[in-house]
Parts: sequence; C-alpha cells; structure tokens
Amino acid sequence: MMRRLGDRARLAVEVGEVWPPDAATGNLRTVDVWAGGTWLTTVDNTAYVPSFTHYMRCDAEQVRRRDVRTCPFPEHSPEEICRLLYAQAGAGESDFSEQFRLMDWGPTADNVTCFAYLNGDELVITLVLREEDHLPGDQEKVVVAKILADEFVTVLTEAADLLDAERVR
Repeated sequence: MMRRLGDRARLAVEVGEVWPPDAATGNLRTVDVWAGGTWLTTVDNTAYVPSFTHYMRCDAEQVRRRDVRTCPFPEHSPEEICRLLYAQAGAGESDFSEQFRLMDWGPTADNVTCFAYLNGDELVITLVLREEDHLPGDQEKVVVAKILADEFVTVLTEAADLLDAERVR
C-alpha cells in the first residue's frame, strides 16, 4: 500500500512497500515521486532509504533557509528557462546552471534533471525527463511544477520522516 504525502499536481512523494518484500532492514523501498502531475520515477522507483532521505532532507533545509536563487531569466517562461539551463549544463557551462539544481536524489531520480528557483514564496520546479524507454529517440520532456516553498519543505520532511521511521537501524 502506498502512502502519499503532498499533491501530485504540485509535488508528491508516495512511499510504498519494503523491497524486496522479505527484507529485514527496510533499506530499500518503493518510492514514487510526482511533480506537475507527472510521474518522475518511471525508470527506477526503488530507493536506498539512507541516501534518499539524506538528499531529501538537504533539499528541504536548503529551501527552508530560502537558499535558492531567484528566476535567472525573468523574460522567459519556466519551460524556456529549464531548456536554457539544461543546454548550458550540457554544453559544459554548468557553473551557472548548477546554482539552480535541486532534487538530485541518487539513482531513483537518474532520469530527471531538476532546476528550481524562487518566485516570492513560490518554488518553481522545472524538470527535464529523459525517458529513453518511453519516447522515440533521445527526446526529453519538460515538466513545470509550482509549489509554496513551505509546502515543499513539509512534503520532503514528512516523507523522509516516514521512510526513516519504518526502517530498522
């Protein structure tokens, strides 16, 4: 049974069963992540809990402190901003685009590149989904999610707490 924290339209983390089902430690769990109404963990939804929760807590703390840059290109749409940052990262100009990276959560999110920025109290999350198995060729899909910064922090913190609480140490 999956337990959902958050709203799929903005950001949700759905925590599922221990994997494999007979594992004694609970270090591997099924975790589905959604943003902007899109399922992000289509390639790998098995998370190694100690690392996964560490990354989520780091991002939650960064956003809680508002240690996130503001919009880098205000004259562009969020989709265009994402594509500009992604192109810079791919062209070796990653110093600038790196300042906007968020949600680097290890192998569970390997098919996703996330850039985020603050717009007042709202966190704008833009993601490039590389879905080699689902799209023809090397196509990428851009997803945009907008969420209040405090809600982002709450979703990640509660998901990390749930994952950690159910794990045998």
